[in-house]
Amino acid sequence: MDPGNPVFNAFLATIFTWLMALAGAALVFLPLQGDRKLLDSSLGFAAGIMIAASFWSLLVPAIELSPTGVYAWVPPAAGFLAGGLFLSAMDRIIPHLHPGCDPEGLPTTWRRNRLLLLAVVIHNLPEGLAIGVAFGAAASTGGLAAPLALALGIGIQNLPEGAAVSLPLLGEGLSRWRSFIYGQLSGVIEVLGGIGGALMVYSFSGTIPYALGFAAGAMIFVVIEDLIPECQSGGNTDLATVSALMGFVLMMVLDLALA
Repeated sequence: MDPGNPVFNAFLATIFTWLMALAGAALVFLPLQGDRKLLDSSLGFAAGIMIAASFWSLLVPAIELSPTGVYAWVPPAAGFLAGGLFLSAMDRIIPHLHPGCDPEGLPTTWRRNRLLLLAVVIHNLPEGLAIGVAFGAAASTGGLAAPLALALGIGIQNLPEGAAVSLPLLGEGLSRWRSFIYGQLSGVIEVLGGIGGALMVYSFSGTIPYALGFAAGAMIFVVIEDLIPECQSGGNTDLATVSALMGFVLMMVLDLALA
């Protein structure tokens, strides 16, 4: 990869994460739809990776790239809060539906399938954005370790997460093929988010610490608002928690090993 071409790097990295999501979504063709333990452990594992990635691959570089001085904390802190508030606004405004839950967002007459798809978009856009922002920052610093670790970690967690998207959709009554298509679309959304994030940071280099914090805040919002409550709601609390710990440790090791 060329550190000077963040858009192309982000594109390649998110193609990898999409392929991992596609592989996970393909599990819908196996007799696994009734396995709640698989779903809860997958969601917990994804939560652990996203929490660790938000710190080591996003917030730490944001702090290191902030101007020195007594207010060095302002860019990452402001970006972090802005990312969370942005996702909160999307969650309240955009009509969407999580499997097994009531519709959220503004009232609409849209069909159930469209609402399920929009929930996938809201959930996965921050992950692609985080990868793009990380590669955009690498174009300025010349270091690819953090974005590569982030892309690898998100790609690994996309394997179980693809299944965590497609299997509940099958339970909602969608066909296996449609559930598979929606599940792998979670990875396609990351490709779009990655390109957009890289373009934004590369075009406005002064925003890098804010953008890194923004991506971290958006991912943490998804973890706390969606992943943790969902993985704890099926009665497999210990399994989901241990899976989250394993995901966190894996992402930490990846980031430190590639540093």
